[in-house]
Amino acid sequence: MGILVSMTVNGKAVTADLEPRTLLVTYLRENLSLTGTHVGCDTAQCGACTILMDGRAVKCCNVLAVQAQGAVITTIEGLATNGELHPMQAAFKEHHGLQCGFCTTGMVMGAVELAGKLKNPDDEQIRAALDGNFCRCTGYHNIVKAVKAGLAKM
Repeated sequence: MGILVSMTVNGKAVTADLEPRTLLVTYLRENLSLTGTHVGCDTAQCGACTILMDGRAVKCCNVLAVQAQGAVITTIEGLATNGELHPMQAAFKEHHGLQCGFCTTGMVMGAVELAGKLKNPDDEQIRAALDGNFCRCTGYHNIVKAVKAGLAKM
């Protein structure tokens, strides 16, 4: 027997009858085909599954979909508007803040949350805000540069 769950995802109201144990990341990827939210570790350690839930960066691999009842969810796909990349997405592209791209979703979503908290963070504050989002390719130097550029454009 399922539970009826309703939320707003990327500006659209969605409702589904879900098993109570369905993870939010599974619902987003498998039911809504929003595959930009990656599953890296299944233990909320790597940050690849980070989304915004009611404006907060949340690792959704350990959040049940039923816990998002009534929430406003933004995924990486929901940042771009009218075919234009969000300023943070564009900054990651322009400043080479990615290589394989697997962690990029979490990094971008965490940086977007940071934009709502600090207007002009220094490198240390950016690194602290992205703590828990692991990149195995770039060594973070270009990620910090990209975040600074994205914040300047936002």
